[in-house]
Amino acid sequence: MYTIYHNPRCKKSRAGLLYLKGKNIDFQIREYLKHPLSEVELTGLVMKLHVKPVELIRTQEELYRKELKRLNLNDQEWIKVMVENPKLIHRPIVEGKYKAVVGDPAENIDKL
Repeated sequence: MYTIYHNPRCKKSRAGLLYLKGKNIDFQIREYLKHPLSEVELTGLVMKLHVKPVELIRTQEELYRKELKRLNLNDQEWIKVMVENPKLIHRPIVEGKYKAVVGDPAENIDKL
């Protein structure tokens, strides 16, 4: 079973969801703005993505540009920032049992 971390207001997230539906596989949707991830959950997701937490930051967001861009935070601090501000997390993320991918472009989902 896959989980898609989804924001229905995001065009790229909607495209990822549509792509996943077209694959005819079992998945669940987690609207992470309504049901935010905990630090433990996000840390696990980062490990499955094989990225540094800062690589998941949406750098075009106003909060990042105005307040966070010049900060030199460690991995755990970036995790905390994203937990407190889930809008900053790249989307969609599709998680499998052992691996996860950012579904932008949607074809990245095939890597699972």
